[in-house]
Amino acid sequence: MTANGLTDEQRSFYQENGYIHIRGLLTPQEAAAYRAECHSLVERIGENDATWASVRDQGMRLTHCHDVQFQSAAFTRLLVDERLTGVATSLIGPNVQLHHTKMFIKPPEKGSPFPMHQDYPYFPHEGNSMIAAIIHFDDAPDDKGCLRVAPGSHKLGPLEPVGEDHHLPQFPLEAALPLPAKAGDAIFMSYLLVHGSGVNRSQEARTTILVQMRDPADRPLVEKHGSRGQGMMLAGVDPTHGAFEFAWAKSA
Repeated sequence: MTANGLTDEQRSFYQENGYIHIRGLLTPQEAAAYRAECHSLVERIGENDATWASVRDQGMRLTHCHDVQFQSAAFTRLLVDERLTGVATSLIGPNVQLHHTKMFIKPPEKGSPFPMHQDYPYFPHEGNSMIAAIIHFDDAPDDKGCLRVAPGSHKLGPLEPVGEDHHLPQFPLEAALPLPAKAGDAIFMSYLLVHGSGVNRSQEARTTILVQMRDPADRPLVEKHGSRGQGMMLAGVDPTHGAFEFAWAKSA
């Protein structure tokens, strides 16, 4: 990485493969602090299982929370950290807008897998500028159910998903490329990239936050999967806004 984001070589890798693994985006100490913040959050709000329908009957668990920046100011600061936004602007352009955030904790021994899928069906956009940054707050080796990807699959465009989980059975999870990560690493990927993750069979939790971002000029094809923080500018400006209105006037 350069001081302002990705190198030309890294951008070329992303364009070819649909993802880029940034090692050490955060220091181990920062990652540990965010990990503690995530687990403290769960203690405050309780567990909220997000296990996918296709594996819900297998005794798996997946703790999650959306819009974590409304739960802790630590995550608000993370969203505008220039290390994060520098990579995002290298991939999206100068203007980067938040779509939503999610925290995921895969508990030990029974942390739920994610079948292979694209994020596209959940929030399709006209220009496909949407990217996700998965930031790791603890180590994620393969036995913890690390991210797995099908490199280059983003070039196939939107694929026809199957079932409630929008999964893609033509891409077996076991055949996908594992991307083991260290605490502080981040993986940025296109929302067209086919990806998933395995079961956490280790003795430790796997803790991550996902930040979904887009170009504010990229129009959604369907208005769904909204969030309280949607529209927050993380870098640059929103060129689509018209004249100023009070927030309460818009809902009148």
